[in-house]
This record gives sequence, C-alpha cells and structure tokens, in this order.
Amino acid sequence: MTAKKTPDAPTHAATQADLDTSGPANIPAATDFSPSGAPEQIVPDVDPDHPAVDNDPRAHTTVDQNRIDFNDPTLSGAEAVKRNLDVADKA
Repeated sequence: MTAKKTPDAPTHAATQADLDTSGPANIPAATDFSPSGAPEQIVPDVDPDHPAVDNDPRAHTTVDQNRIDFNDPTLSGAEAVKRNLDVADKA
C-alpha cells in the first residue's frame, strides 16, 4: 500500500485579506447621523427588508432607552454616577 501525499501546510495562517478577493468596499464614510446617533451610510447590497436585517432596531423602545449617553472621561466613576442619579431625580 502506498501512502498518499498530503499537500504542504501553508507557511502562515490565512488572514481575512488573503481569503477575500472581492476588492475594497469603497463605501464612503458617514457625514450625517440620525437622531439616534447611528451613522447614515448607504451600503448598496444590503436589503433592509431581508429577514436577517433589523431595519427598525429602536421599535418599541422608550425615549430614555434611546437617549445618547456619552461617557465623560474627565469624571470619576463616582461623579458620573452622581450626575446620572441627579438627572434621574429631576425626571
């Protein structure tokens, strides 16, 4: 019985760039943002009505859930918590 020759293993792990030969996406960076804070970008081959795409991710949410909450790196954790509690008390 003759042993089968197996192909040589690659000398490096394949990267995503090695595997994807489709070329650059050329999708321009967003210049506008929706009120939710999401970047408004047009991706030409995405069908928003496809069942795998959530084209209304904020449906059935509240105003508070959609409030943009940026972390302030100049505040300590305790100061940030106090500020958020103070805002909640005023609501």
